[in-house]
Amino acid sequence: MPWNLDNNRPIYIQIMERIQLDIISGVYKPGDRLPSVRELALQAAVNPNTMQKALSELERSGIVYSKRTSGRLITEDESMLKHLKTELAEEHIHAFLENMDKLGFSKEEILALTQEQLKEAN
Repeated sequence: MPWNLDNNRPIYIQIMERIQLDIISGVYKPGDRLPSVRELALQAAVNPNTMQKALSELERSGIVYSKRTSGRLITEDESMLKHLKTELAEEHIHAFLENMDKLGFSKEEILALTQEQLKEAN
């Protein structure tokens, strides 16, 4: 998936979000080693210092950790990853509900449309 970064938001935050999404979606599994800062910076087409800042923030949050000889690895704390997944889902749902409200849909209409779409998806 290409790294579509938006200049209207801090790049390091967008990188953090992208890596979190990659973890939650299974691109990186618990215990997996992340590519090096330079490799990730090349993939994202950003300065290595920006990538380093994003990875440091992910480390600070506990989602990744450093091992002296192995680089950065994904946490194996399943409860933390489940919490992250729920948190990201809630953010997407909140944004969806805000947009539907802006379009003038009532809660009942949103629920009906969502249920209809879920039926069609199966």
